[in-house]
Amino acid sequence: MVFHAFLIKYGEIGIKGKNRYLFEDALIRQMRYALRDVDGTFDIHKSQGRIYVECEGEYDYEETVASLKRVFGIVGICPVVHVEDQGFEQLKKDVVDYMDQMYPDKNTTFKVEARRGKKSYPKNSMEINCDLGEAILEAFPEIRVDVHKPEIKLNIEIREQIYIYSEIIPGPGGMPVGTNGKAMLLLSGGIDSPVAGYMISKRGVGLEATYFHAPPYTSERAKQKVIDLAKLVAKYSGPIKLHIVNFTDIQLYIYDKCPHDELTIIMRRYMMKIAEHFAKESGCLGLITGESIGQVASQTMQSLAATNDVCTLPVYRPVIGFDKQEIVEIAEKIDTYETSILPFEDCCTIFVAKHPVTKPNINVIRRSEENLAEKIDELFATAVNTVETIVVK
Repeated sequence: MVFHAFLIKYGEIGIKGKNRYLFEDALIRQMRYALRDVDGTFDIHKSQGRIYVECEGEYDYEETVASLKRVFGIVGICPVVHVEDQGFEQLKKDVVDYMDQMYPDKNTTFKVEARRGKKSYPKNSMEINCDLGEAILEAFPEIRVDVHKPEIKLNIEIREQIYIYSEIIPGPGGMPVGTNGKAMLLLSGGIDSPVAGYMISKRGVGLEATYFHAPPYTSERAKQKVIDLAKLVAKYSGPIKLHIVNFTDIQLYIYDKCPHDELTIIMRRYMMKIAEHFAKESGCLGLITGESIGQVASQTMQSLAATNDVCTLPVYRPVIGFDKQEIVEIAEKIDTYETSILPFEDCCTIFVAKHPVTKPNINVIRRSEENLAEKIDELFATAVNTVETIVVK
């Protein structure tokens, strides 16, 4: 079966009232971006409250579907055969031919559901349903009608052309990226932060990311691993501007001047400060982390409060209530898991304390940070001024 087009179904966008067109236009932009490297020529357009991907000539069906399944805002992808309106008798033949090719096993149940967008069509929707159903039953006596729970729902849309489809391939849902502002993701080489980036993007939020590199304690392979993770997330979010910060001198200074049981918290606080610096420069509306309550010492409620303390932007943690296995399952689904578990350490694991404080007192942490007063502003400025920024797609 050769499909000439795809009908795109979307969920939450349909309830956006007067702003609906803004979300539809954003969805179309994301679809065009997703299909930019797919073999084939595609015309994506709106028509009477529907979005269609028209496939002109030969194209890669599997790659097209895979690309559309990564576009947030899509809840269903319907491969469509369209035929010219050459009269109802010809439509009956076209529908019988469609059923014959799509479903070799006729021991099944079906229902016809017509939508008549072209109101000048000589039959109403109920007449179309009955007459096409009768034609199918005559052609395939073993097939049965079930109007309540059919195994096949044959959809017929009568417009300038006639669209025939019966399969709905699930999409990722969510909202089109870019319809809910932009946020800064603190991206490490672990499992959690790429999943957090994916999940916030699913709600329509565009992404930038900050990665903290600590040479020579972390290798170039660790840095490349994070770039590769950003590329995998970008398949869903669109292009990501990635800020690679040399964090070594700040880490060593904290290690030298602060109590070792507070190292992780104080380092995290400075990571948040630096990420917020770039977030504000770029117009981001919040910070995103992959923290989950209780997973490690730096992710207790008290620890999270201590890291939040240095931020003026809101901090969003999409996986905060998830078990590790739940996060792993999403990582596997979005294809980041195998990259995340590559054995290249990031700067958070290199300088971890043997016995980190799990219930830090914010006032105590602030007093410890007073030990950094002599050089920390200079080191902070150097870190942000020597940042390496790349765009990954």
